[in-house]
Amino acid sequence: MIFVLVLSFLTAFTLTYFAIPNIIGIAREKNLFVEPGERSSHTISTPSLGGVGIFAGTIFSIVMWTPFDRFGGLQYILCAFLIVFLVGLKDDMSPVSPINKLIGQVLAASILVFKSDIHLRGFYGMFGLHTELPEPFYAGLTLFTILVIINSFNLIDGINGLAGSVGALISGVLGCWFFWIGRMELSIVAFSLVGAIIAFLKYNYTPAKIFMGDSGALVIGTACSILIIQFIDMNYYLEPGNLHQIQDVPAVAIGIMIIPLYDTLRVFITRILRGQSPLHADRRHIHHLLIDYGFTHMQATGILVAVNVFFILLAFSLNQTVELHFLLFLILGLATTLTYILHKSVNHKKRQKLAIR
Repeated sequence: MIFVLVLSFLTAFTLTYFAIPNIIGIAREKNLFVEPGERSSHTISTPSLGGVGIFAGTIFSIVMWTPFDRFGGLQYILCAFLIVFLVGLKDDMSPVSPINKLIGQVLAASILVFKSDIHLRGFYGMFGLHTELPEPFYAGLTLFTILVIINSFNLIDGINGLAGSVGALISGVLGCWFFWIGRMELSIVAFSLVGAIIAFLKYNYTPAKIFMGDSGALVIGTACSILIIQFIDMNYYLEPGNLHQIQDVPAVAIGIMIIPLYDTLRVFITRILRGQSPLHADRRHIHHLLIDYGFTHMQATGILVAVNVFFILLAFSLNQTVELHFLLFLILGLATTLTYILHKSVNHKKRQKLAIR
């Protein structure tokens, strides 16, 4: 069983690793670059078609190694991947309006919700609710969750290595859990994505030769949304006493996804409080704060990945010993405290620079 996971990882890794240099060459030949802007953390024009390699490696490996007789919904997952990839690719080559991009994401999410067995059927103990919700309500809840996660990866893709490293970490953790409970088909999806991302990161770490672009961020976000929703739902319906059952699964899921989810929630709230649209682009993301403090891209990426690992370990270690809402409050409270300290540190450093001038 584990041999298949190794093969899925290596297949995706190999295909992506050897595809990326060719993609870089074509992008340079066709002059398909991202030009640095006022919000950008980069200073050099760089190709942004890395998502092509991630998509190709992931999809090929999934189709190659997934047992189709045990994964009847795979065709719909592949359709969703294809839609978000094409929307992202179009945006990488020629900007797509936010509304058209959202329409494509809604279409992909609708395929997952209404054609595949990917659902959040309730709140799984949050707010004291344990019963299944009416179908229209949980379909809307699942659609909303998928859209938030897809866009959260797009939002954190602002410095070298961050979205890819966090995506690989999240997929790897969830892939291991699916393997432990015997859901090989989902584990193959997870490790195929990890293999493709790690191969891409070789070219994305500083000095970045290529960015993943929207085509990569949307695919990673879609895959992680599928995996985390299945993680929550399947865990809840495991037989009582199963060694791998997680008691506080909503809180653990948020702990696993803390960097993309918390950063998205934080910037949306701060924009609304300032009277701006939550979709208004700015430099208030956590990775921007780290860059403004003086860290390099790779240092900022390493810090945020380490923080995500810490929250994952915290969530898994406490989920059987504390109450769900306490763990959720602890995770969000700690994330808010760390961000507040960082924000204050950045402002203090800026005041010091102004004083010196």
